[in-house]
Order: sequence, then C-alpha cells, then structure tokens
Amino acid sequence: MKKTKVTAFFIAGFLSLSVFSAELDSSVNSQQRLHDLQQRWATVNYTLKDDAQEKAFEQLVADAQQWVEQEPESASAHIWLGIVKSTYAGAKGGLGALSLAKESRKSLEKALEIDPNALSGSAYASLGTLYYKVPGWPFGFGDDDKAQELLEKALAINPNGIDPNYFYADYWFEQGDYAKAESYANKALAAAPRPDRPLADEFRRKEVEQLLARIKREQ
Repeated sequence: MKKTKVTAFFIAGFLSLSVFSAELDSSVNSQQRLHDLQQRWATVNYTLKDDAQEKAFEQLVADAQQWVEQEPESASAHIWLGIVKSTYAGAKGGLGALSLAKESRKSLEKALEIDPNALSGSAYASLGTLYYKVPGWPFGFGDDDKAQELLEKALAINPNGIDPNYFYADYWFEQGDYAKAESYANKALAAAPRPDRPLADEFRRKEVEQLLARIKREQ
C-alpha cells in the first residue's frame, strides 16, 4: 500500500514537473519570437526600401501569422501581427493598404480581448493610430474620436513610453493643436531607452524630432 502511494506521489510529481517545464519552454519560445520579430520589423520598416521592403514585410506577415496560429491565445502574437500589417499598409499604399489596415484592426482588437495590458498597452496605441491614419467613411473606418479614446487608454497604461506619446503627439498635430502636439512630442523624446530595441528607438526618436520641426514651422 505504501509502495503504491509513494509511486503515485513520484508519478504526480514528475507529471507536474513536466507540465511546468513545458510551460516554461513555451514562455521562453514566445519571448524569443517576440524579440526576433521586433528586431526584424525595425530593420524592415526603417532601413529597407521599395521591392526589398515589400518582400521582407510579406515574410514578416507570414511569420507573425504562424505565431498566431501556434499560440492563438497570445496577445503579443496578435499585437505584432497587427503592427506588421499596419506598417506594411503604410509602406504599400494604394488599394491594398486599406485591406491590410482592416486585417490589422482585427488582430489588434483580438489582442485587446485577450489582454488589453499586454506589451504595455501596445494594442491600444497601434489601434488608435490606425483610426486616425485610415480615411473615414465612405472609404475606410477612420474615426478621430475613437483614435483619441484609444490613444488615451494607451497612455494610461504606459504614460512615459516613447511610442504612445509620439503617436498622441502626431494625432494632435493632425488635429491642428500644435501646443498639445509639442507637449507629447517632448514627452516622447524624454522617454527612457528600451535596451532590447535600440534600432526602433533610434528611428522613433528621429521621427519625434522631425515632428517637432514640423510643429515649430506651424507655430
């Protein structure tokens, strides 16, 4: 009887350890995928041009889609599929861009369903940006009021981040409120660097500086 109990105890312990190990491996794999996609996206979005950029974006979309299919409950996977598709839309332009933007919106909305706080509220920031960048009815789903609501939610989660402050600054610039645009652009410029995303930070800061220069010309 005792032997049976001891054996059962060790089997249960082994199974628990196996489950924990599998979960740990999955978490490590997800983090590696996230890091890899972030680095490649920065290279594609900021350093490539024309056909080379388009082909690289297509591969990024395929890889992000594969991540979503393998981890359908990962908010991070859905966020990055949305980010890749939205930036690809911006680079592509034309009729195909709106289709990509709609697909991006769907991915980001799914991420919000899973975990709105994932990646420091990145889904809110990216979705908000889509809403003020995409044309409104009858051509697209753009909505400035919705954009403001989403961007403010992003800032509530990550008030000092470079991305949400830059996007909100850009939003206010497009609204013609240059004082608010300047305020948020300066906050973006003062954001702490992200050690794991040096290339993205470098080019985002350049975008902030360019926005500040445009603001100065309008004031």
